[in-house]
Order: sequence, then structure tokens, then C-alpha cells
Amino acid sequence: MSASTSPVLSADTAARPPGVDSLGCASRHLHQSQELCRPELSFYRKRVDADEVSQVRTDASDRGFLVGISMLPQHRRSIFRGRHGAHHDFARGGIYIRDFADDYRADIHGAFDFLLVELPPSFFGQAADYCGVRSVGGLATVTGQHDPVLEHLAHALAPALARPDEASMLFVDQVGMALGTYMLRRYGGAAAPAMRNAGLSRLHEQRAKQMLLEKVKGAVSIPEIARECNMSASYFLRAFKESTGQTPHQWLMAQRVQRAREYLRDTELPLAEVAVACNFYDQSHFSRVFSQAVGTSPGNWRRNSRG
Repeated sequence: MSASTSPVLSADTAARPPGVDSLGCASRHLHQSQELCRPELSFYRKRVDADEVSQVRTDASDRGFLVGISMLPQHRRSIFRGRHGAHHDFARGGIYIRDFADDYRADIHGAFDFLLVELPPSFFGQAADYCGVRSVGGLATVTGQHDPVLEHLAHALAPALARPDEASMLFVDQVGMALGTYMLRRYGGAAAPAMRNAGLSRLHEQRAKQMLLEKVKGAVSIPEIARECNMSASYFLRAFKESTGQTPHQWLMAQRVQRAREYLRDTELPLAEVAVACNFYDQSHFSRVFSQAVGTSPGNWRRNSRG
């Protein structure tokens, strides 16, 4: 069983039975349990490898909504309402959305692997602000429906849960906001905004870029920059993209790639040292980001730039 990764604890444990986690899973059954809590959203990864029946149960609360995305190709669970149960099959990318306001009990048959996102009530107003639409009260509850967009976002978030100390919280915040925005439109009934968003003022844009460049390896959060600009996190994200055409994470990676080009062209530093100098996590991260942005590896680019 792998260790839980929980940089911030947020779950209410007052009424939780012993040996049961914040999502109603029996800890003794879990082979993987990871948690990453951000100011707006909480992310979890729960996995069981054994071919057995386990149970999930939570009492009604005001925690908001929980979205689960299946990371495995096959999964079955029986969800009970009173004495009546319904069987549901999940493929890879199959999702469920449940309201914490309802009692929940489910028997899980065999192995499962889910990435889960907890959306508190406060998130809906922030996400609506980001979308530029009126706030909605909640989400439609679905079970077993395939959603390729959420599947893609879940796989993008998975490395951050596995290695939170190495993850860019800037990236996590942006993926979280993208996920929440999509949920609001797809399952909350919010329409896309009709009006063009306002960008940042010149002063706020300069301050935001300065903060992004000063923080090493993305160790700055969207809420932190937004507070400095005296605006909400959701409004800041919208305004930054309107002003620059990029998300903060995309803009920051572009700056690092440009700096790396200068090192590759003008110095003889090994690639590993260029990666460190440009604040990439390691040479592998540097090569991956550089290749995606430029279309070739750093080594090839260096050779071609010198003829």
C-alpha cells in the first residue's frame, strides 16, 4: 500500500468512523490513496487492486459535489438508495457525479482506480465568474457516462497527485479551473459567455509576469497572483489570457524555453545544467517542454542553430 500524499488537510473528520477516509473508503482496502488540496478544489486518487468487494459510504453533508473519473478499463459498482440497488459499469474515462447532500452507499466489485475531484459550494460562484455567466446551484448527477474531456484532464492531473512536491501548483490550479469550467457548462447548464472579456491593466500584467518569473519551478499559485492584482482567481485567469493569449503556465513555459534557447546558442553548458539554469525540474522535464514548444529536442536545436 502506497503512502498518502496530503500537503493540506481539509476533510472534516469529526463524524468519520475509524479507518474510513474523507470519501467513505475503508483505508485497509486501499492500495493507493493520494490527496492534493488547493484553495478552490480537492483532488484524490483512490485505487484497489484486489478482486474483492469493498464499500463506500458517506452521510449527507454540505460539502458540494464529487466527480469521479475511472482510470481503469473495467469497473462495476452497485449504488443503493434505501434497500434498492442499481448496478453500473464503467469503462476507462467513465465518470460519476454525486451530490454530497445525499446519503451515499455503494458496493465496489473488484479492482478500481479513480481520480476524484471535490467541488465545494464556493467553487460554483468562482467558476461562473471565470466563465462569465450567472452562477449555477449545482451539477447534474450522472453515473457511468463516458467523458473524454474529463478523462484527459484526469490523466494530466495524475502526476501532480503522485509527486506533489515536484508539481507546479500553477499548472494544477489552471487544470482545476479548466475542469470546473467544463463541468459548469457540460453538467451545470451554464452557457458560454457572449461578451469579450476585459484584459489586465498594464500595471497588473507587469506585476503578474514579474511574480511568475520570480518564483522558482512554478511555486506560485493563481490565488496568490490574483490577490496581488486585487481580483478573484477566476477573473485573473480570464484577464491574463485575454491580455497575453496564453494561460499563466503557458506563458511561463514559453519564457523558460526562450531563455533555454539563449543558453543553448551562446554557451557550452550541458543540457542538465541548462535545465537547472532555466528552472525546469530536471533534464527530462526540460527536454519534454522544449520539444513540445519548438518541435525538436534541445540537442538537435543546439546543433542546428550553429549550422
